[in-house]
Amino acid sequence: MTLPDLPPTGAPLPDSATDVGALVSYLEYDPLPAIVLDPQYQILAANRAYQRQFGVEGQAHVGRKCYQVSHHYDVPCDQAGEHCPMKRATESRGADRVLHIHHTPRGPEHVDVELRPIFDAGSRIIAYVERLATVRGASARPSAAGLVGRAPAFNDAISALQRVAPSMLPVLLLGESGTGKELFAHALHEASDRAQRPFVVVDCSGITETLFESELFGFEKGAFTGATGRKQGLVETAQGGTLFLDEIGDVPLSIQVKLLRLIETGTFRRVGSTETQRADFRLVAATHKPLEQMIAAGLFRSDLYFRISAFPIRLPAVRERVDDIPLLADSILARIASTGHRPARKPVIAPDALALLRAYSWPGNIRELRNVLERASLLADDGVIRGDQLPESLRREVMAPVETLPAPAFALPRKASDAELVRAAAEWGGKRSELAERLGMSERTLYRRLKALAGVEKA
Repeated sequence: MTLPDLPPTGAPLPDSATDVGALVSYLEYDPLPAIVLDPQYQILAANRAYQRQFGVEGQAHVGRKCYQVSHHYDVPCDQAGEHCPMKRATESRGADRVLHIHHTPRGPEHVDVELRPIFDAGSRIIAYVERLATVRGASARPSAAGLVGRAPAFNDAISALQRVAPSMLPVLLLGESGTGKELFAHALHEASDRAQRPFVVVDCSGITETLFESELFGFEKGAFTGATGRKQGLVETAQGGTLFLDEIGDVPLSIQVKLLRLIETGTFRRVGSTETQRADFRLVAATHKPLEQMIAAGLFRSDLYFRISAFPIRLPAVRERVDDIPLLADSILARIASTGHRPARKPVIAPDALALLRAYSWPGNIRELRNVLERASLLADDGVIRGDQLPESLRREVMAPVETLPAPAFALPRKASDAELVRAAAEWGGKRSELAERLGMSERTLYRRLKALAGVEKA
């Protein structure tokens, strides 16, 4: 989604427009939810679009701090391990944009936030305008379809996807096998201006070299033995939409030159034809292979690589988003239950099984997680997946002894108990981000645990 333009960043408003009411009147013409903030993070006003989407019982949170409303924090976002757009906008004296997970009346949602400072005639920042666009291609809650996740590494990939979706730049999705490249490609298509046109997948690893050209470009009647009629290729099928080349690293060298010509000229010929056809598609490619190393080995064309990699997006492995495993597992079980096969009801995961799932390395990523949960759900006769119903190989890896490393000067347990966490926070003399890294968690997770523990102590 492209955010509509505001007046140029830094341009002073006329005196009559510095009144909050006048500014809100202007924002009423903006179809996106928008609020006005003062430099102390307080919400001064909100347009009707914001009230409809984020207000509670007709209230638009006017008078409250933005971080209290959006994140349920008691400090600004940057002090809780988040990117704070107001801090960045203040420092740069320009616009800042970030993808956040906001608390909404519907639950947590991914929100694309753009914040711009408003200046008075003396070039002093007197207010900020924040506009919010809900991201439809990803869910921060369990979902029976599409992308799900809340971890920082996942959010970075979604943020990049939102940035590039409105353009026509070719996108290259990078990452290990099983990280959900096709789902990301489809989400990019849905967020683009071509969402109402076809999304066509080409499985480059599943087509033999002899059939690749005819599958991609189509063929004419009589082009070869068995060609009894004209066939439309996948490039023509994607006309006006998105062509997704999955595992492009498997494309044979003999075909790479023809693929390069297609991308560079926007034209192709069906097998057996001399007539040139025009192609109109958005290109998205994906691979788990190291293309740059393949170029050095002469296995992949450098000119093709530079054509397809205008906007690379790296998709995180499951082990890089451990905090998402409960959310992913819940979503996968919902999808298994919705297929109509056994089990009819969605199973639940026992704490011991969830601990094993979180501790496992997941070399097969989400694909492997789904396979494990499908198997375990068939063994869960009472609807509860327990640790002993997970594969033995998984349990064996998790339970294997870990090599003991020399203790740092300030020794901290990687999985601290509540008491150990409170003690560590009290004794730690460095930055909270460094403490979080030493404890093996994100800074945001550390902040939330300490906040929750502080609430328990007060109670």
